[in-house]
Amino acid sequence: MKQYICIDIGGTSIKYGIIKEDGVFLITDEMPTEAKEKGGEGIMEKVRFIVADYKNRYEIDGVCISTAGMVDWKKGCIIHASSLIPNYTGTKIKERVEEEFGIPCEVENDVNCAGLAEFYGGAGKGCESSLCLTIGTGIGGSFVYRGEIFHGFSGSGCEIGYMHLPEGEFQDLGASSVLVKNVAKKKGLKEGELNGKMIFEQAKAGDAICIEAIEKMCDVLGMGIANICYVLNPEIVILGGGIMAQKQYLEPILKNSLEKYLIPFVASHTKLAFAQNENQAGMLGAYYHFKNIHAR
Repeated sequence: MKQYICIDIGGTSIKYGIIKEDGVFLITDEMPTEAKEKGGEGIMEKVRFIVADYKNRYEIDGVCISTAGMVDWKKGCIIHASSLIPNYTGTKIKERVEEEFGIPCEVENDVNCAGLAEFYGGAGKGCESSLCLTIGTGIGGSFVYRGEIFHGFSGSGCEIGYMHLPEGEFQDLGASSVLVKNVAKKKGLKEGELNGKMIFEQAKAGDAICIEAIEKMCDVLGMGIANICYVLNPEIVILGGGIMAQKQYLEPILKNSLEKYLIPFVASHTKLAFAQNENQAGMLGAYYHFKNIHAR
């Protein structure tokens, strides 16, 4: 059975492991990214270390990489990265891995990988099309149709965080980081004194400020998701990100919000679900991306 190295490069940590061709992980591990301190070249050194180590110990048939930043998936290089990862833009990951190790490598954006993971092995399994959102520091999105990621003309398809709503950009209004910021401000606290988990605990205990802030966030998410649904008409909308661990609390509020902004016919034909793959989503999706390319 063939085996592949999977690497998920995030701003905080790099998750990695070996997956068998049946989609089951043989081994997984994690290390800090140190993105701000070491930048793009530091990330490449960590990738080289992971690949070299696994290649010495296992038979490896390919390297599957999920990464933060905008990715030219055909060339496997970073076409744009934020200041959170200095000197990462322009990094030719695929080319460098293949030249050094002589095994095929494919690279895809992390949110697109999360979408593929849910489509093939999560909440979207069995659906023809799925819209996946990751809600955290910002808001990312991916659209999968019949097993393929929609990349758009220049590779920036579904960059939904930049979508404009009446009060500003989608990610500046509906991200979980904004929830923490808004509650801290109203309570006269520093942002570091609060986190999402604390906000939900206080909301469940009846705290009016927290309840109102969560409802406002859900209203923004409902409006943004509805706008996307009118354009793409996905069969299912899948919500991911750490905050979505609060499914029991959020689900009824988000459903009401989505129904508020969708006409009844569209609402009745759009499922809402929560991501299932959690920490392995990036690695798993990177494998499905690799598999799709090499099946063509």
